[in-house]
Order: sequence, then structure tokens, then C-alpha cells
Amino acid sequence: MELEIFQTKNINSQLVNKHKNMEPEVIHEKENERFVIYSEGNEVYVEYSMIGNKINLYHTYTNPALRGKGLAALVVRAALEFAKENNLKIIPTCSYVQSFIAKNDEYKELVIE
Repeated sequence: MELEIFQTKNINSQLVNKHKNMEPEVIHEKENERFVIYSEGNEVYVEYSMIGNKINLYHTYTNPALRGKGLAALVVRAALEFAKENNLKIIPTCSYVQSFIAKNDEYKELVIE
């Protein structure tokens, strides 16, 4: 199993406090085509599929027990950073990913037109 671990940037102080001053690890599970955080026995993830030099971010899921903690934003940001570092274009099929990109101008240039 090939995994990449991304240390995420602190999105807000509440998130840090809820995680005892430790930022959660975002794991890139290449064989499952997803970026995931495991927390409290649950998971948050964004799934993708590769199409040449494009990455389709098509589904984001947050376990109900973990909602409201900003974790979905962390996995989406990790996926977008992966795309940026690997010169990939984004196909934001997932509505959450579309909303995230709309609020974060630094990723708009990655979106395929």
C-alpha cells in the first residue's frame, strides 16, 4: 500500500483546539484514489479519478460524527495541493470541491475550462 501523508495547514483555531493542538494527517491512498483523514474511528475523504493529466474530484464525505470540524476542507486542500505540485488540471465534479475552490482563489487557475 503506497501512502503519502500531507501535513495540513491550520485552517482555524477551533480545529486545532478540537484536535489537542495536533493537526490531523491527510493520507493519500493512491490505490483507493482518495485523500483521507482517520479520526475517532471514523473517516473524512475526497475521492478522485485520474484522466490523463486531469484529476476529477468527484465525491467528498464526512462521517456525521466529524462534521463541523473543518476536516473536509483539509482533505480537499490536500488534493488540490497534490494537483498543483503535479501540474494536474482539476475537474471539480463534487459540489463541495466547487464551493471550496470558489472561496480559495489560489486554486481557480487549476480548474479545467
